[in-house]
Amino acid sequence: MKVTRPLIKAFIIFPMNVMGVVPGLLIWFSQKGEMFEKYSPSIDLIKSFPGGLLIGSGVSLCWISVSLFSENGGGGTPAPYDPPKKLVACGVYTRVRNPMMIGVVFVLLGEALLFGSLPILAWCLIFVQGCLVLIPFWEEPDLERRFGKTYLEYKRQVPRWIPKMKSDT
Repeated sequence: MKVTRPLIKAFIIFPMNVMGVVPGLLIWFSQKGEMFEKYSPSIDLIKSFPGGLLIGSGVSLCWISVSLFSENGGGGTPAPYDPPKKLVACGVYTRVRNPMMIGVVFVLLGEALLFGSLPILAWCLIFVQGCLVLIPFWEEPDLERRFGKTYLEYKRQVPRWIPKMKSDT
């Protein structure tokens, strides 16, 4: 796997802010004396394992998803400012069209569980709502314009959110 600067930049700008900076700020503002004090986080050892498992799975899925762009995207990244030159339809992208978003949701749910944080859970729900609007109404039409029939066929064969478990071969 070849990791490039644009790829690292794309990973830091989008997923790390959504999964790290915003939840970190929500935890910070949930401390005693802050605006979300009513929702102060509490780490429960029973919830730590499943929360950590979700976080680890989500981060791994995001990294795998992003790294496929450097190998197969014709020099592009998943970021809108540097889109791939070729359609990335390999690896996890053969099972589901939005594995990176699914990974982000796993991380946010894991963080909400790990920290017992309602503000992070609310942020996760806001993120999901944004994905439900932006992906079909902005990202997919853009991909259809850029990749034409190739993307339409890919879209027909690969589900948007729920991974297909069986291979078509």
